[in-house]
Amino acid sequence: MDNHGKKMIAPVVIVLCIMLYYIAGIYVLLTTDMPNMVKVTAIIVSIAITAVLIKVLIERIQEIKKGEEDDLGKY
Repeated sequence: MDNHGKKMIAPVVIVLCIMLYYIAGIYVLLTTDMPNMVKVTAIIVSIAITAVLIKVLIERIQEIKKGEEDDLGKY
């Protein structure tokens, strides 16, 4: 595995862990006895956060491929 591949492992693992957390939360919401409005709102928020996570992950992978590993060095 090249150097860029190694640098992509951590962001991918972190995003997958967070996504599994939200998926588990959605499952718990669907199996509990709560008002439907609360369930729908929580599910929409979870899906929105997951979508943002995926977008940020894609941007980070593109940055790593371009060689911009340390964004903080720009500031």
